[in-house]
Amino acid sequence: MTDRVATASPRRPWGLIAASLVAVALAAIPVIHLVVRVLSADPAELAAVFDRPRIPLLVGNSVLLAASVTLTAVALGVPSAFLLARARLRWRGAWAVLAALPLAMPSYLAAYGWLAWQPSMKGFWAAWLVLSFVSVPYVTLPVAAALRIGSTGLDDVARTLGRGPFGSFMLGTWPQIRPAVLAGALLVCLYTLSDFGGVALFRFPVLTTAIQQAYSASFSRDEAAVLAVLLVGLALLVVLGEQVARGRAARRIQAAPAAGRRRMTRLGPWTAPGLLLLALVPVVAVLVPVAVLLSRVLTAETLQAFDGVNLAQAIGNTVLLSAGGALVAVALALPIGVLAARHRGRMVRGIESAGYLALGLPGIVVGLSLVFFSLSVVPALYQTALVLAFGYGILFMPKAIGSIRSATGQVPTSLEDVSRTLGNSRARTWWSVTARLARPGIFAAALLAAVSAMKELPATLMLRPTGTDTLAVELWQRTDISAYGAAAPYAVALLLVAAVPAFLLSDARAGREATREAIAPETRAGREAAREAIA
Repeated sequence: MTDRVATASPRRPWGLIAASLVAVALAAIPVIHLVVRVLSADPAELAAVFDRPRIPLLVGNSVLLAASVTLTAVALGVPSAFLLARARLRWRGAWAVLAALPLAMPSYLAAYGWLAWQPSMKGFWAAWLVLSFVSVPYVTLPVAAALRIGSTGLDDVARTLGRGPFGSFMLGTWPQIRPAVLAGALLVCLYTLSDFGGVALFRFPVLTTAIQQAYSASFSRDEAAVLAVLLVGLALLVVLGEQVARGRAARRIQAAPAAGRRRMTRLGPWTAPGLLLLALVPVVAVLVPVAVLLSRVLTAETLQAFDGVNLAQAIGNTVLLSAGGALVAVALALPIGVLAARHRGRMVRGIESAGYLALGLPGIVVGLSLVFFSLSVVPALYQTALVLAFGYGILFMPKAIGSIRSATGQVPTSLEDVSRTLGNSRARTWWSVTARLARPGIFAAALLAAVSAMKELPATLMLRPTGTDTLAVELWQRTDISAYGAAAPYAVALLLVAAVPAFLLSDARAGREATREAIAPETRAGREAAREAIA
């Protein structure tokens, strides 16, 4: 008999519920403030904003770019995931690392690399190219994980009934991976809608660039708020659409086997095209920009403009501010993640869903709303590191919730029950048992939030303290005026600094897997680890 992982508690955990509600209320400040500002604005001014002929163009460009990038990422990501998980490949580990590399590349940094090489790139096609290839790992990684967990049993049955390779895949494997495909597509679509740096460098007008321009003009703050509400509305429509599609996919997958035999595919004559596909994404998203960066670092222009003191200050600001944002994100996500992992019910589901609300908030919207909020409610905090860290926390709290919920849910509740029977309080049981075993996942949540904060540009531009610039800001300020040589050291430094938490994140995930094995009740080692944790 296996241990329970999550259960419906016989009594409501009011402490966790209260802490979770506070976290949700804090994360909802940007949306609430935007809605209040729009409703309190002059109706005539709002009507004038909506009557402008540029609004349909901005909305249409945003939707077109998001849809195109999402379809491209799915078209490249699903076959790449199949090659990594189901094909017989040499050096599979190396290919898996290359497939994940574009995650460390911000869109504006990739755009900078391509522009430094091809200054004539601009418009929709340039933005589509860079955003599509940078976003492919958001589909590849979850789909590859789903393929490794699933089985090929139904595929084999379909083949015996006369179906071809593609038909058997759609009948047997596709229902198993469809939720992962939808989840990856959601991330890609939201990432594209919220992107600012890449589309701005390529001079492609979308809602995010218009919000930034309206915010920069002091007489257009209401217009910026209206455009932000439009962007949030688009993002929420995408989130709701994904939830509906995911619900249908979940109902269809119920009859599919959760695990079983997995048959590895021999590529044969398709080996070369398959390897070309796996190499294409990292080459376009990483290799070309990095090669251009390295070629620019040691030029005479770069050496003349290089300011070591300013670079060191930017590195320090980046590390400190991203660490603060990671702490805020984990603090907000911890009660929600634990509540969702350990309890059930409509209230819990509602709180968890509200916690994911920030998933549809682009950085520029969070930055804009927190600027208004701090000026009107707490002026003393305007343009302070605390507001910027809070903005990071709101933006990346949903990513931390998922990691914390997963890590906490993997700790069997029987260990907590044993600890309680030994006379330990709920708080002591949490710190000595649950938190100890879930620590790798909590640490991974903090690292994920930190590496995301290092790359965040729009919120940083709006919320950073006066005179405090991060690597992303320094890079943006130089690329915006086409000073590519002067921007090269900051670009290289950003890549190197972001690589550190990415490497630690891999170690944390490995530790989380080791923890899962260590606490497995079916193994003797798991029982010994449980006794040691409770002691």
